[in-house]
Amino acid sequence: MPTIFSHAVAAVAVGTTYARRSVPFKFWVWTALCAMLPDVDVIGFAFGISYGDMLSHRGLTHSLTFAFVVGFAVVSLAFREVETFTRRWWSLVAFFFVVTASHGALDALTDGGLGVAFFAPFSARRYFFPWRPIEVSPIGLGFFSERGLEVFESEIVWVWLPSLALVAAVWGVRKLIQLRAAS
Repeated sequence: MPTIFSHAVAAVAVGTTYARRSVPFKFWVWTALCAMLPDVDVIGFAFGISYGDMLSHRGLTHSLTFAFVVGFAVVSLAFREVETFTRRWWSLVAFFFVVTASHGALDALTDGGLGVAFFAPFSARRYFFPWRPIEVSPIGLGFFSERGLEVFESEIVWVWLPSLALVAAVWGVRKLIQLRAAS
């Protein structure tokens, strides 16, 4: 997996493409939390759940089904001021689905592990993308090691810099639109 920090960085970058106007601070907090949430499954190791099981790491919590449930729950519980089932409400559900699902997508770009169960609970099959440039992160405190530093360097190149480029591009396009509108 990319480190939990990189999941949040990528999601916040995606959030800049969504947030065309001012959004409340909680939008950014939920964006980062939803992107990191799928890794809650690592607690399964402490309960003897083996890596290949549906409830293990990169299993059910990394699925598209989980991402939809999270998106629906976050908007229903944290964005109650948005009228239910309106276009804005569904737009927020879709956004939080995307940032939650981005976790599995980034994990499928790593060079290690067993893959991601995108279609759990309907299928336990795990997938990787054909191109896997991101070095897999050690789980737990192994991140704070020499290997963890190598992984972080990989994430700077493959997650953080593209995220920064996305934010800069969105900012630039919006400034250009403002300048054209003002003239």
